[in-house]
Amino acid sequence: MAAERQSAAVMEENKENERPGAGGKTAAAGLGDTLGLEILQIIKESQQQHGMRHGDFQRYRGYCSRRLRRLRKTLSFKMGNRHKFTGKKVTVEILSDNRYLLLILMDAERAWSYAMQLKMEANTEPRKRFHLVSRLRKAVKHGEELERLCESDRVDAKTKLEAQAYSAYLSGMLQFEQQNWQEAMKAFNKCKTIYEKLASAFTEEQAVLYNQRVDEISPNIRYCAYNIGDKTAMNELMQMRLRGGGAEGLLAEKLETLISQTRAKQAATMSEVEWRGRTIPVKIDKVRIFLLGLSDTESAISQAEDDEAKERLFESVLSECRDAIQSVREELKVEQRQRDAVLDAEMGKVSNLQYLHSYLSYIKLSTAIQRNESMASALQKALLHQPPAEEDGKRTARPQDLIRLYDIILQNLAELTQLPGLEEDKSFQKEIVLKTLVYKAYRCFFIAQSYVLVKKWSEALVLYDRVLKYAKEVQAQTGSKKKNFKDLPDIQELIKQVNAEKYSLQAAAILDSTETTQEVSPTQNKENKPLLERLDNFCLDPSLVTKQARLVPFPPDFHPIPCKPLFFDLALNHVALPSLEDKLEQKAKSGLTGYIKGIFGFRS
Repeated sequence: MAAERQSAAVMEENKENERPGAGGKTAAAGLGDTLGLEILQIIKESQQQHGMRHGDFQRYRGYCSRRLRRLRKTLSFKMGNRHKFTGKKVTVEILSDNRYLLLILMDAERAWSYAMQLKMEANTEPRKRFHLVSRLRKAVKHGEELERLCESDRVDAKTKLEAQAYSAYLSGMLQFEQQNWQEAMKAFNKCKTIYEKLASAFTEEQAVLYNQRVDEISPNIRYCAYNIGDKTAMNELMQMRLRGGGAEGLLAEKLETLISQTRAKQAATMSEVEWRGRTIPVKIDKVRIFLLGLSDTESAISQAEDDEAKERLFESVLSECRDAIQSVREELKVEQRQRDAVLDAEMGKVSNLQYLHSYLSYIKLSTAIQRNESMASALQKALLHQPPAEEDGKRTARPQDLIRLYDIILQNLAELTQLPGLEEDKSFQKEIVLKTLVYKAYRCFFIAQSYVLVKKWSEALVLYDRVLKYAKEVQAQTGSKKKNFKDLPDIQELIKQVNAEKYSLQAAAILDSTETTQEVSPTQNKENKPLLERLDNFCLDPSLVTKQARLVPFPPDFHPIPCKPLFFDLALNHVALPSLEDKLEQKAKSGLTGYIKGIFGFRS
């Protein structure tokens, strides 16, 4: 049984070694050739296949332990037996197979994965942080040993560089955890430089892994620079966090703490905000932090490269805004208990806290409008470029989806007009009315598009005219103030599109009408009427010369006929029947004698 297990382990290890980039035996050092090991590729593939895709460090550590055991068996490099441990070290003299390098690499990976597992557990058990540092030191020790072995002439140049980068990465992680920012930054910079040189020296496919590692290291370098004293690094870190790039693993928790601390410091100096000509004091810390981070998030939204990143940033702003509004509502409840009226009797204005609530509500509704407008523009592009039929059962974009988005936008605009403190603001109300007209025009346009799809030409034409009516109202109200409404969709472009759609709609309606009124071919008899009912219409019907010819309708149809009159026999009620009493008495007199006579046949 032991021999079978050993042979199975050897076969499994050989399969792993035969994989591309898995560190298989490439050449023997004694023949003058060099050994090579794809260190970064091996690490990434092993991590993705054994738990790291879901952040399961314990599973990956178990895989490293099992692979170490298999490697030692296949290389006959055991550490003693069951009863006694005998330590062995990989030296340059025995370096005849690159699996010896893989042995050191798996040792380092096992120690690193254990450290990352302890880091997750240290959130609730701080004492484990000491064990975490110990495991990172162990990983650094193995990384340095791998780098020393790769300095041999038996190892190729690429493996030497990768070993140096891997050792520098582990050293940087250790210094980062110990908050030795200068040393950590130096190690990470060395690692980044090596990977950038490797990426530039190979093809694009091979350079993908190196560039990914560079992207992972960059936030750590900026964080170290910030802690050293570079204040500009903070802005870069926040932008990277908003864009969702790089800030993962060891850095994520520290970065969130740093950003919250920085905003809290800035919020301490923020006492008021000005909106629509009125200065509002801000005393709630959560509101201050939200307002300070709003400008950064807006700039990140404008710089977002794809729709998915924009959607995530919009959701982040809306979530933070809801929390800020909730904190203001709680303060409003306290204020309303102290005051009987919402309006200030002396100033005739809405209270500062209520006006702050209106300001935050305005931010929330405006952000929701921008998000829905971004989604609408993405759907419009999809409508223009999508194939006419659905592919692989996927749901394609439809005008109905856009109608729903514009309905939500109009609902948000209606809520904006009802915000307390803005009822008397004529310019604000006029701006909302103008935006409502623009979005009504777009909503009406896509309703017309949905009618075109079902060939309801007259309804679509009327809706297109309604779109032009809304557009003319918008042009009449804006006049020379177009610069103030740059954030609105282009109404002039909509007018051009509607005019083009009207012409195509009229042409489609004409073609559709000609198709419906087209005469039936004389060789066709679509209604399948019998010959007797179509004597006036010429039609070549081959079925007339067959045995199943329909000459007359058979069976014949039913025809209505008058019913027979109904007679009711009522005379019986007036008939007097004769009396039968005399016959009944005579039968009674016969008695027993008559009965006997009747039995024997004697009748009188």
